[in-house]
Amino acid sequence: MATQTITVDNFQGTIDKPGIVVLDFWGTRCMPCRTFAPIFEQVSQDNLDVVFGKICTDEQPELAQALEIRAVPTLMVFRDGILVFRDEGALPKKAFAQLVDEARKLDMDKVKSEVEAAVAKEN
Repeated sequence: MATQTITVDNFQGTIDKPGIVVLDFWGTRCMPCRTFAPIFEQVSQDNLDVVFGKICTDEQPELAQALEIRAVPTLMVFRDGILVFRDEGALPKKAFAQLVDEARKLDMDKVKSEVEAAVAKEN
């Protein structure tokens, strides 16, 4: 699957999909973003079962603001609609590929239980 462009209009529908969704928040004037872009594309081609999306913060400022993006690049990984990873900065190809593999290995029943427990504790 090719890398998708994510906007405010398709964001929620994209992250709600079952499986893994990897999002790259980037900016047009960001040199680390330009360096990371081919790595993101290569890893997306190696993981055709994963949805890879790019969000240009210059074109989607309301989405960046709503998600409190303070620096670019910022990576977010969702699995089955749950945010399982978020970090600022570009990754080398090997580390990025490993991140995708780790998301694939997650025990989602355990993750969902932990999320439910955290929500219950807040209420």
